[in-house]
Amino acid sequence: MSPAATIRAFVPASRRPPAPGGGAAPGVRGRLLRSLRYAAPALAGYLAVRLCGLAVLVRLSAATGDGVWRTLAASWDSNWYLGIADHGYTDTLGTRINENNLAFFPLYPLLVKALAAVTPGSRASVGLALAIGCSFIAAWGVFAVGARLYGRRTGTVLTVLWGALPVGIVQWMGYTESPFTALAAWALYAVLTGRWLWAGTLASLAGLTRPTGIAVAAAVTVAAALAARRSPPGGRWPAVTGGLIAPLGWLAFLGWVGLRVGRLDGYFAVQRLWKNEWDGGRATLLELRQQFLYAGGPPLFLLLVSTVLVLSAVLFVLGVTDRQPLALLLFTGVLLVVVLGSAGVYFPRARFLLPGFPLLLPVARGLARARRTVTAWVVLGTATLVSSWSGAYMLLVWKGPP
Repeated sequence: MSPAATIRAFVPASRRPPAPGGGAAPGVRGRLLRSLRYAAPALAGYLAVRLCGLAVLVRLSAATGDGVWRTLAASWDSNWYLGIADHGYTDTLGTRINENNLAFFPLYPLLVKALAAVTPGSRASVGLALAIGCSFIAAWGVFAVGARLYGRRTGTVLTVLWGALPVGIVQWMGYTESPFTALAAWALYAVLTGRWLWAGTLASLAGLTRPTGIAVAAAVTVAAALAARRSPPGGRWPAVTGGLIAPLGWLAFLGWVGLRVGRLDGYFAVQRLWKNEWDGGRATLLELRQQFLYAGGPPLFLLLVSTVLVLSAVLFVLGVTDRQPLALLLFTGVLLVVVLGSAGVYFPRARFLLPGFPLLLPVARGLARARRTVTAWVVLGTATLVSSWSGAYMLLVWKGPP
């Protein structure tokens, strides 16, 4: 596919400017600028939210003595990804708990290694810059989905809400949430616009980025299968091909890990070493019951995580009653099943749900349709302040990983 077709694939047809004199379509730059202008209010709002969160983090870190750059670029999971970029993966399963780096998917560290080879600065700086850059691509994709379904105003509100999530600061850390959300959002947009080869390719890349890439693959594959069934025989191949491509990245990494450690269930054996198994949600329900009913004074951050989990389940039900497109419901539904059904560590669950932006659509639609504009401003402003404070608390006060 040519560069022009590549850009054109992600510029909404209704927003492509007519060619001068009604002739051929304008060049790639014109289409890209037009699309960016259309998304500009959403991207500006997203930038404002995240700059507010960064400002609060900088201000409070001065009081605690923590270094902002190191906290964002080289802490916790960031160090695991940087270690993979530096030294590669281990080649044995072993028995040590929380020590096997085969639990981390490869696309992000590979990109960090490749970009660091041709750019100045440390790999930690490159990783942070990559994550921040991908956060804007993700925000653009979030806007594109919202605007495609419900108009520009809803898309803008959705983007700001996504940036103002309680753990939104992770979007500007050397983590995989921003690259993954970018791939997921644009894959879903490709599904909504019937671009099946793009949808499958992006879903496959998402499957190389995070374990929850299976949620993107499921959404694309099922939607593609239904589209192929409705299409005439001669027009089915794009949907069929896209649906087959979608899970390849996720399956390829799991297969590679199995070969590397010499057992078919190698990846799941690695996850067990990280105390992470799927139990259908029993451990999550027990933790929620403990915190909300029995604990005398549970840590504030864990209460925040629990609240996010409960609200996410409620928002999913609202999305179903709202009759969101099937691909979006499949993505968020499988994401919730994976995250809520895990018996692994509890505190990162809110971060794991960060890519689930379609869950925010009912709220975004309600705010966009509010009769009084001040209502939307108050809600979004409050969400921004809460996100800024909770992000700083998570990184400076909470003693564990985000």
